[in-house]
Amino acid sequence: MPIWVRQAAAVPVRDGRVCLVRSSSGRRWVVPKGQIEVGHTPREAALAEAWEEAGVVGAIDAEPLGSYAYEKLGRELFVLVYRLVVTEARDEWPERHFRNRTWFPLGEALDRIEEPGLRELVAFAFHAKQQPPRPFLVTA
Repeated sequence: MPIWVRQAAAVPVRDGRVCLVRSSSGRRWVVPKGQIEVGHTPREAALAEAWEEAGVVGAIDAEPLGSYAYEKLGRELFVLVYRLVVTEARDEWPERHFRNRTWFPLGEALDRIEEPGLRELVAFAFHAKQQPPRPFLVTA
């Protein structure tokens, strides 16, 4: 029986574009994501990853867009994905020296994302009815 690692991700969107970051290896374009730490909700984890990896802040949807699973280093990872309506992209953020951040139009972003499950959820972020985000803002 596999041991699932729970992760959360944010799809940062603003002005019809999506923010992608380079993976830790630098070989792929991804959305900010990471493990859900003990004591944090998936939404809190998605917000934290968006700040740490992409330097973006804003309002996150109350419900996830969906989820996908993938395998890495022999482990199964399960990712809850949220849309983040970006209100600010800062020039300095924790991982700015390790990750490139780029804003792409939807079509170009989808061409660059290799993971099929993630690609579908990023597309859905633009086609789903916009939820009014709850006032859950990060101001790190």
